[in-house]
Amino acid sequence: MKFLEKISEKPWQQIGPADGAALIERMPQTPPARVALRFFLAVVSVLFLLITITFLSRSQVADFQALAGAPWQPLTDPSRLWVNTGLLLLSSIAIQVAAYSAVRDRSAPTAWALGIATFTAALFLVGQLMVWRDLVALGYFVSSNPANSYFYLYTAIHGVHLLGGLIALTLVTRKVLAGGAIRSLGPGLSLCATYWHYLFALWLALFALLTSSPETYRLIAQLCGF
Repeated sequence: MKFLEKISEKPWQQIGPADGAALIERMPQTPPARVALRFFLAVVSVLFLLITITFLSRSQVADFQALAGAPWQPLTDPSRLWVNTGLLLLSSIAIQVAAYSAVRDRSAPTAWALGIATFTAALFLVGQLMVWRDLVALGYFVSSNPANSYFYLYTAIHGVHLLGGLIALTLVTRKVLAGGAIRSLGPGLSLCATYWHYLFALWLALFALLTSSPETYRLIAQLCGF
């Protein structure tokens, strides 16, 4: 009988309004800014996923000529892209250091780290534009091959998102240099670091996809049912 009484209990009915309010206050609350960032990153992830689905489907058509695989194709040797990847990695590490230093109210390390993060992110964008310039010089125009179009599309969308973060990071850097309260910038820099890490991980996925051979595209497409 005690067992039946135990499983038939309704503890939620025993909690009064005051107890319920106290329980809600004790629950961990996620800051609205972090919730908004997670939602935004989820939307961006869906966007790139949809583009990737069309990319894999289009790669199985005869007129699709991959940019890597054969010795004469431009991304078979992706050394320029590796340099850009290193710059973005340095930027991601630097902004994490800035967020760490800001929480501990260390103004000098925060300012230096923010400067490095901003500078290397800007160099990454410049490096991507140089890759575009080299491809155009070799005759790889947007409309000449579907693979070209997807390369420009992927890198352009990724670059726009990074540019938006770079603008926000520049504003934060100006506040630090103007002598603003360093500790108060900690939560915002933590969000910036999360955004930067996401963009770096996204770039790694794009890097692997765009420099793959036709055989790899064929295998992935088969696994996906194309």
